[in-house]
Amino acid sequence: MLIDRITKAFMFNKEVYSEVEHDTSFTTTAWVIVAATAFLSSLGSQFGAGGFDQPVAGITGALVGTVVGIIGFAVGTAIIAWVGQTVFKAEVTFDELVRTLGLAYVWRVVGVLSIVGAFSPALTCVTAPISFAAAIAGLFSWFIAAKEALDLDWTQTIVTVLLGWVAIMAVAFFTTLILGILGLGAAGLAGAFR
Repeated sequence: MLIDRITKAFMFNKEVYSEVEHDTSFTTTAWVIVAATAFLSSLGSQFGAGGFDQPVAGITGALVGTVVGIIGFAVGTAIIAWVGQTVFKAEVTFDELVRTLGLAYVWRVVGVLSIVGAFSPALTCVTAPISFAAAIAGLFSWFIAAKEALDLDWTQTIVTVLLGWVAIMAVAFFTTLILGILGLGAAGLAGAFR
């Protein structure tokens, strides 16, 4: 059933989002999807950029990226819920959005392809456009998922989701900035394990 739902999410099937919105047992699964895809995407980024010559730094960076991804998702979802409820009077709960947006988050798994850059920098010319296309598809998927959960018109849905994505980008930016200032970036943490 989960594979079927993930497949439908990759096919932009709006009915699957309506289905998971009302399936309260899917909440934990949605969080697992967010954590797993954030980890795989971060792993691809870490090893794709630095190769396999520093595995501890790569794994540490992937774990930090996973935590930042989960926090960003939670903040973005909370912003979408707040804007939807407060500004547009949508009748939606945070958990309903976690279930729908969590399933739509599955597009992030494509980021693991960045790992092939570790084998040859020339392959990045192939994976970078694929990752960019997956990011656009993921945003489009979030629009569909949010529309199903929020029951708003398209303009309201797009505005609401874009505000959520800005929040996600802000979390990533400020977390990276703070970790860098504190010297706790992936390289710094990896150095502690040598």
